[in-house]
Amino acid sequence: MLSHKKLTVSHAPFWHDGSSISARSYHTMLATLPAVLFGLFSYGFLAFGVVSLSISFAMIWELAINKVTKRSISIGDGNAALIGLIFAMLLPATSPWWLVITGTFVAVVIGKHIFGGIGANPFNPVLIGLAMLMVSWTDFFDFDQALLNYDLGFVMVYPLAALKHLGPAGIDAFSTTDLLMGQQTGGIGATFSLGLIAGGIYLMIRGFIRWEISLSFLAGVFVTALLFNLKNPAMYADPLFHLFTGYTLIGAFFLAPEDSSSPVNFIPMLIYGAGGGIMTVLIRNAGAYIDGVVFAILLMNIINPLIDKIRPKALGKVV
Repeated sequence: MLSHKKLTVSHAPFWHDGSSISARSYHTMLATLPAVLFGLFSYGFLAFGVVSLSISFAMIWELAINKVTKRSISIGDGNAALIGLIFAMLLPATSPWWLVITGTFVAVVIGKHIFGGIGANPFNPVLIGLAMLMVSWTDFFDFDQALLNYDLGFVMVYPLAALKHLGPAGIDAFSTTDLLMGQQTGGIGATFSLGLIAGGIYLMIRGFIRWEISLSFLAGVFVTALLFNLKNPAMYADPLFHLFTGYTLIGAFFLAPEDSSSPVNFIPMLIYGAGGGIMTVLIRNAGAYIDGVVFAILLMNIINPLIDKIRPKALGKVV
């Protein structure tokens, strides 16, 4: 009589490279520090309050949904804290407490857990929360008005708003160096371009984000803005301006490469990133919203499953 042994294995993949969700979350938070610390230094106590409240309530919502659904407690993996941190980076320092709490609820509960939790969300949770706030309470994202009472030591103008209303003539006060060094208004962690670039390079070197998405996103922004500028320099800003203003860099390094909502294959990643960059400039130059990053990446999230089906043609032939 044959002896049968039952072999029980887990589902694929079977090889573990030692990485973890918590490692990715904490390294990403580390990469945000230069931009976040610059924002806290620039905007002071109010910015610290927004960041603290956002991280805290993102973790509270995570814990609450764990309890309600009777799942294991997952706040230790750092993903909820990361969502709260990046969400705060996109907000003005004067955001009221209820706006922060509402946005984190939408991001964590609806953007993440309603789809099944981490790894199952088809949209970036941070962008879901922010888009809801931008559509519902647009006035709070008027950075010029929101930050009117701050004395930052430089021209108090949101560059993209000046471009939208006055054209290139309205942004003469901003040099590329100024934009790189954070001499602009905007989200708490979205103004210090040099810090965001440093954080993005760190994440790419460590392998936590794919360079294909980030660099193709920036290339899409650059090329599209260049074509607009060549067509009519008196109406459209140069590509460097678009790269270093608004949410462009935080979108390229911290929003577009989110694992669950972005492709995993090489060609799809290039298409996904470039498409997001192109849509960003199109919305800025021809759309109703001043900054197109949020809605451009969400649009690419929607079509991501279709893009990721693109495969290179197999070599050889059937014999």
